[in-house]
Amino acid sequence: MELLLPLAGIALLWFFLIRPASRRQKDLARMQSALAVGDEVILTSGVFGTVTAAADDHALVEVATGVVIKVARGAVGQIVTKVDEPAEEPAEDPAEGPADHATDPAAGEEN
Repeated sequence: MELLLPLAGIALLWFFLIRPASRRQKDLARMQSALAVGDEVILTSGVFGTVTAAADDHALVEVATGVVIKVARGAVGQIVTKVDEPAEEPAEDPAEGPADHATDPAAGEEN
C-alpha cells in the first residue's frame, strides 16, 4: 500500500509529460522526413523559405529570390504549405463592404 502512491505518481508523470513529448518528437521527425521540393517551410530560427532540393540529411531552402541556403533537415520546424495543397485565398472582409463603391448608398448618388 505504501508503494502504491509513488508508483501512481510515476505513472502520471509518464502519462502527462514523457509520452506527449515523445509523440511530438516522432511527429516532427516524420514531418522532416516528408519534405518535398516546393514545400514552404519555417526553420527553427524563424526564417521562411521554399525547399528547392532535399537530400537524406539536409535540404536546400530558398529564402529570397536567388538566395539558397543549405540546412540540416532537423532545422525545419514546420511545413507551412505542402506542394500538393492549394494555397488559401484570403476571404473578403465583410467590414470593408462591396468593392464597387458606385452602388454604395453611403457613397452618394450613382454616376
